[in-house]
Amino acid sequence: MKLCALCGKQIETDNYFSRKSTCPKCGGDLHICLNCRFYSESSHNKCIETKSEFQRSRDRANFCDYFSMKESSSTTSGKDKDAALKKLDDLFK
Repeated sequence: MKLCALCGKQIETDNYFSRKSTCPKCGGDLHICLNCRFYSESSHNKCIETKSEFQRSRDRANFCDYFSMKESSSTTSGKDKDAALKKLDDLFK
């Protein structure tokens, strides 16, 4: 499952799509750092791909050759998340 980083809605795309592709729900660009599997807040240049060039804007379409749409690993529902947070809060009371 692929999710738009800007609106959080599920997207159905091919593995390869244009740099100009946009989310059908919010109209935001899809070929952005925030949607890439190499994006990492804690890494140098916010990218774990060492050969990639610096991208000034993370939420706008770019020409990065290493872009690969990340797959969502979140399979838990909102109820599961709420239950887990409640257990965590109860643990530290």
